[in-house]
Amino acid sequence: MEQTPDVLRYAAFTSTPDGGNPAGVVLDATGLDDTRMQAIAAEIGYAETVYVTGKSVNADARRNRVRYFSPIAEVPFCGHATIALAVAQSARDGAGTFVFDTEVGPVAIETAPHGTAVTASFTSVEPRVAEFPDGVLDSLLGLLGVGQSALHPGYPPMVAFAGNWHPILVFAERSTFDSFAFDPDAMRALMDAQGWAGTVTTLYEIGSGAFDSRNLFPVGTITEDPATGSAAAAFGGYLRLLSLVGSPIRVIVHQGSHVGRASVLTVDIPPQGGIVVSGEAVEITEPS
Repeated sequence: MEQTPDVLRYAAFTSTPDGGNPAGVVLDATGLDDTRMQAIAAEIGYAETVYVTGKSVNADARRNRVRYFSPIAEVPFCGHATIALAVAQSARDGAGTFVFDTEVGPVAIETAPHGTAVTASFTSVEPRVAEFPDGVLDSLLGLLGVGQSALHPGYPPMVAFAGNWHPILVFAERSTFDSFAFDPDAMRALMDAQGWAGTVTTLYEIGSGAFDSRNLFPVGTITEDPATGSAAAAFGGYLRLLSLVGSPIRVIVHQGSHVGRASVLTVDIPPQGGIVVSGEAVEITEPS
């Protein structure tokens, strides 16, 4: 008989269920195969669903093996689903430290009560940056209907990694950032061709140490992601590796206002090692 798992729903990087980025959370997926996990993720329809596929790694009850699925494919890492899972496990097991063994390596998460919500902080794997392959940046900008002159001269366009590869584009003008549009199918085709499992990350600097972000993620009925932890980590790594900020430093990323689910991601950039991304998460008791 096919197992029907309990699926929790959490909104990450918000203190209200109608904000942030929703994630499906399956605390026990040890009896599920890949086909079933993919089907559940598609049925839920959120950007990602996270599954605990192995419990008590190395006999540590707070260390688990986890996998992430979007509605169309498995993804190596998902920041907002990591935050959601950590908060869900805190509700069951108590706040503190968790370790998730992911496809990109072990990820440590700290959780702590914060008012009526719980705050979780994950430390990414070591970040990296790379140049765009020849012609790819122009193709990407062409899909957005803009040229390279629309980008901020102080923030070079690059591809950054802190669990997933994310193109990083920082716009010079607020009006361009707010108004660009794109064809989801064409964007998905480019992302798949380049192996970008994460989002296309676009930003606008709104003040010292603060950015607004739109993260393009065409999957199913979704076109833009309301909150993207892996992109925030990749952006933090980008800022440090290109010496665009001193470290340690904290950067605040606002996201989701363009899709009606406002989110706040706190990015702490240490002098070395992984980038720390923090946010609240709350359970969605009545999914819409």
